Amino acid sequence: FPPQPVLSVSPSWPNPGASVTLNCEGLELQSAGWRFFWYKTVPDTTKRNYQPSYSYELLPGSTNGTEQNSFIINGSTLTAGFVCRAERGEPKFYTDYSEIKFIWSADPRPAASLSVNPDRVQHFRSESVTLSCEGNSTQWRVMRFTERDRLLSCSSWGTRTVSTCTIKPYWLNSGVFWCESKSGEFSNAVNITEQ
Repeated sequence: FPPQPVLSVSPSWPNPGASVTLNCEGLELQSAGWRFFWYKTVPDTTKRNYQPSYSYELLPGSTNGTEQNSFIINGSTLTAGFVCRAERGEPKFYTDYSEIKFIWSADPRPAASLSVNPDRVQHFRSESVTLSCEGNSTQWRVMRFTERDRLLSCSSWGTRTVSTCTIKPYWLNSGVFWCESKSGEFSNAVNITEQ
């Protein structure tokens, strides 16, 4: 099996206009000769399964790879997911893609927006919570990322319609929630905690 690098992003909640550093690490990558490739994730909403799928788009400035295992994205304020991988040698030997890491934007005026009803940060487990997506796209999916490093779309923890996801009573888990569309739009992200 090819080795799988580990991607880290810092900070994961950048202030508007702040730059974000991606690091691609892994024990097998310490020896010389690796070139690193950096990708943004594009939501693939055609597959209807609990484990959401993405396609990967090379970041500008990464077309031929970088010798450094870190990559700085300047002024990134949008919610987005990233992966990295590395290659070396002739013939080319590629690692696997890393797991996806997200940066989340709390920007109050994103291109797409996620609203929460009832509108507060803390929710009781006994109530139902509705998350709604608004933006240019007609096809949204509501995503959740929890403490246990689980990335899941609404169909595994709520009831979805075209642009909303309703979390049934007692199904709420604390986590970060956002919307994403096939056209690559991401909404602001909201941190929701259960009481």
